[in-house]
Parts: sequence; structure tokens; C-alpha cells
Amino acid sequence: MRSNGNKKYSRTIQRRLWLAVMLAFCTLGSAFAQNKAIDFTKGMPFSEGYVAGDTLYVAGQQGPDSHGNVTGTDITLQTTNAIAAVEKVVRKAGFQMTDITSVTVYLTDLNDVPKMNEVYKKLMPDPKPARATVQVAGLIGGAKIEISAIAVKH
Repeated sequence: MRSNGNKKYSRTIQRRLWLAVMLAFCTLGSAFAQNKAIDFTKGMPFSEGYVAGDTLYVAGQQGPDSHGNVTGTDITLQTTNAIAAVEKVVRKAGFQMTDITSVTVYLTDLNDVPKMNEVYKKLMPDPKPARATVQVAGLIGGAKIEISAIAVKH
């Protein structure tokens, strides 16, 4: 009977040791998780995106035309191009558009909200992420819109 007790005790120790090793392995894995800048250009004051763990922070993206200009382009084109720019950063970071959980839209004119919403509804996947839309006094380069986003890997 005594040897049975020792076997049970031995199994309990083995299980606890196995759990401790697994816990240590998981902890070490997260301790060595890399934070990573996406599209950082030396000398620039920011990165286009930043991955921290399972979360991606996408810097504000504007919607220039094919020549890099935002002036003279309408809100529909700027919104289309801004969402495409967000998508480029999201994909480069190894995320998907469906990983986006939060979006902030900065507009210089709230009268542009209906047209922006038309494009946004078509291009952003369902379910739509949480969103804030904010009017600002101005954006760099004369842009009408800038979009930032946060994505979390599922």
C-alpha cells in the first residue's frame, strides 16, 4: 500500500513540474515578444505603425492621389486612399483588416461626413470597428481626412 502512495505522490510531483515548465515557457515567450516599428524612416518623427505584442497601432493615414497630393482631391478619393493606406500598414504588420478594433477619423469639415461614411461603409469589413469622428482645424498638407486605427490579432 505504501508503494501505491509513493506512485500517486510521484505523479502529482510530475504534473506540478510539467505545469511549472509550461508556465515558465509561456512566460518566457511573452517576455521575448518583439515590439516592432512598421515603415519607420530614419530621421522621421514617427512610424507608420507600431506592433506591441498582439496589438498594432496605425499612425494617421491621409489619402493623397497618385502624385502624392491631397489638395484638389475630393473627400471620396481621399477617404478611399486613406483607408487603402491604413490597409497597407495593417497587412505589412501581418494583421488583417478584420483585426481592426478601433478607428479615429479626423475631418476638417463635418459636411464631408456623409460622403466619407459612404466610402467607409463599403471599404471597412463587417463588423465595423468602434469609431470616433472628430473635426479638426486643419491637417498637414491641406488634407481633408486622416484615419488612425488600432488592431488586435484574433
